[in-house]
Amino acid sequence: MTRKSIATRRWLVPGALLALVAGGAFWWGLDAPTATSPDAFTAAPDTFQESATVAEAPASPSPQPDNPPAPEYRTPSSLGPNPFASSLEGTDIDGVLQADASGRLLVGLEVRDFFDYFLNTVGEVSPETAIGQIQQMASQHLPEAAAQEAMVLLDQYLAYKQASLTVMQTELDPSRQFDPDYQLTALGDALAQLKSLRRETFEADARQAFFGMEEAYSEYTLATLAVQQRPDLTDEGRQALLDWHRNQLPEALRNTEQRLHDNTIEHQQRVHAVEAAASPEAAGQRLTELGLDQESVDGVVGYLQQRQAFDQRFQTFDKALQDRTTSGLVEAERQQQREDLLQQYFPDEQEQTWARLKLLDQT
Repeated sequence: MTRKSIATRRWLVPGALLALVAGGAFWWGLDAPTATSPDAFTAAPDTFQESATVAEAPASPSPQPDNPPAPEYRTPSSLGPNPFASSLEGTDIDGVLQADASGRLLVGLEVRDFFDYFLNTVGEVSPETAIGQIQQMASQHLPEAAAQEAMVLLDQYLAYKQASLTVMQTELDPSRQFDPDYQLTALGDALAQLKSLRRETFEADARQAFFGMEEAYSEYTLATLAVQQRPDLTDEGRQALLDWHRNQLPEALRNTEQRLHDNTIEHQQRVHAVEAAASPEAAGQRLTELGLDQESVDGVVGYLQQRQAFDQRFQTFDKALQDRTTSGLVEAERQQQREDLLQQYFPDEQEQTWARLKLLDQT
């Protein structure tokens, strides 16, 4: 049986950034825990108190070269049939802890994924249990030095998540929260504060590994929103700037964003082809030219032909309905007369629904 992954990549979703301003606050529904509160871990699924020191070691994770060495040690991909939290049953571990032949931790985004895989169970299990599982995996599968580095990095990550709550809970000015310019400014300020906090908390290599892609996409999202709001740009100028910003993204993000852009353009072309066509057959021909597969084209043409035939029948039905005399009839009798005509002209239940909706539009 194929196991499932529960990984998420919030930095790939533009809405994750925009969610910061939803509801008049940067993050809603969270009660900010104090550093000494025993409930600080459970205030939210991904909230952990700064004082949660899980290990002591003299060194931070070591910097990695552009082409890191192949891993010699790594944690397993599964917790087995009986994981410590029931929500993890049937899943593979997101991320991995790895060490090179010299026993140093290899720092990458997969380390953050690994931490989150365990930390996201808090609430289902205690914080101590989740952290203990990470510590156990590190100590069992990595050399001692790498295991210590992992625990130091986890300690920094927990401290960051706690401190970031202050930024995420910043209140917006209620009188301006729906002003696009104000929203952009608030989002930019929030991103700047988070970047500053990350630089205070992490060494450069860990910061880049954990948040580099996220920050690049957040900055891209802010830039494109700003371009979209510029009233002094023509459509062509706006598109040129959007293309330029997209080209500044790291390659992996740029390729993904380009695919999304191309798909949007293709979708718009197909919608226009259907709207502008003089007949269902003409729409089908244009969709074929745009690369839509034949099965899909046939489905679209068949649907448009059905709608065309319905529109013609509805005109005949509507005329017949108007020609029927209703003088002297009570409301129930008028409704029954209309229902009889609907059954006569539209034996298909779906088309009866279309006809009823169209009648409502006429009232």
